[in-house]
Amino acid sequence: MRLAALSAGAGLALAAMVSGPALAEEVTLSFLIDNGPQTVAAAEKVVEAFMAANPDIKVDIETRPGGGDGDNIVKTRLSTGEIGDVFLYNSGSLFQQINPQKYMVDLTAEPWQADIQPAFQNVVTAGGKLYGAPFQTAMGGGVLYNKKLYADLGLQVPKTWAEFMANNEKIKAAGKVPVIQTFKDTWTSQLFVLGDFFNVQAAVPSFAEDYTANKAKFATTPAALKGFEHQAEVFKAGHLNKDFGAATFDDGLRMLASGEGAHYPMLTFALGAIQTANPDAVKDIGFFALPGDDAAKNGLTAWMPPGIYISNESEHVDAAKKLVAFIASKEACDLQTAAVGATGPYLVKSCALPADVPPMVSDLQAYFDKAGAAAPALEFVSPVKGPSLEQITVEVGSGIRSPAEGAALYDEDVKKQAQQLGLPGW
Repeated sequence: MRLAALSAGAGLALAAMVSGPALAEEVTLSFLIDNGPQTVAAAEKVVEAFMAANPDIKVDIETRPGGGDGDNIVKTRLSTGEIGDVFLYNSGSLFQQINPQKYMVDLTAEPWQADIQPAFQNVVTAGGKLYGAPFQTAMGGGVLYNKKLYADLGLQVPKTWAEFMANNEKIKAAGKVPVIQTFKDTWTSQLFVLGDFFNVQAAVPSFAEDYTANKAKFATTPAALKGFEHQAEVFKAGHLNKDFGAATFDDGLRMLASGEGAHYPMLTFALGAIQTANPDAVKDIGFFALPGDDAAKNGLTAWMPPGIYISNESEHVDAAKKLVAFIASKEACDLQTAAVGATGPYLVKSCALPADVPPMVSDLQAYFDKAGAAAPALEFVSPVKGPSLEQITVEVGSGIRSPAEGAALYDEDVKKQAQQLGLPGW
């Protein structure tokens, strides 16, 4: 009997040795993203590599619409506990509006946070805690310009508004359009105001905080009023294309690519459209930040990428943290570049862009590489934003309304939203 018992025990031990340690239980994570083609392509590439490296974790990607419909879905699913494990959503003011302290896992102590750019951390922080990792790349709001035209005319990239206007005079004298405007697509009219926020903040560091508290206004803060004034100034100087009221975004890119126009105030996401419609011109298009009064304080107004967050309702927080850590890695940046190309700077310090990126991207990256030369746009640091700015800037940019009147009208425009948000002081 004793021999038999020993033999049975030896058999079990041998069986254990042959089969190895017990397999970990497979975990399935849900990952909710928007349905933008570039978002989906990048996410699928990253998730595929993550699952290959973590065979005990399966990730199911689910898509939702972008824009207002997507906002409503995220808010509803957070409130009903159905957001899933990991989800992608805006950073900045929209992030603040979904109550991260109530619905998200605190990621402040995660080791990978040391590799995240502070500019991004600022827009996923609530109550002193960090809740997100960046996904995809940042954008710049400033001026796309034709580098070939600049070289032909011997122009230098302007660091002040005076230099910008002097360049415009030379471009006009050469028979070219100095500043392209495309007001048929009204959203394209806002860059002189929205892209000027770095200069506003440089002059009045407390503007965003005071604006949110209803203690500062565009109309009564000289530095904030300048965006409206600059828009009016280029119109008054006759620097716009003659068809600025009927031209579209696509028209603007065509004019820029052909060299018919020199400057197009725009977000750098336009690179994708240029690559599609005018691929041969990509090498000729550069970017610079909207210049202000002081060359020494010249810097970029940046649009931050969305964040990846973990729901407090997740039953698999440890696995979810592994996925988010992977997304915040250099390997994930490289996978995104392989999937959709390099369209802007990553907000992960160890990530690098390929050497052969388009000039627009390398120009944008230079601002992020210089300490203090890039700051988030106002909409990432204040929840106060009115719905009618694009109509107002069309009027100011067409000479229909004065800059002071436009700024005052926008101050009135934001009041309703601030009151709906229940912000103190409104």
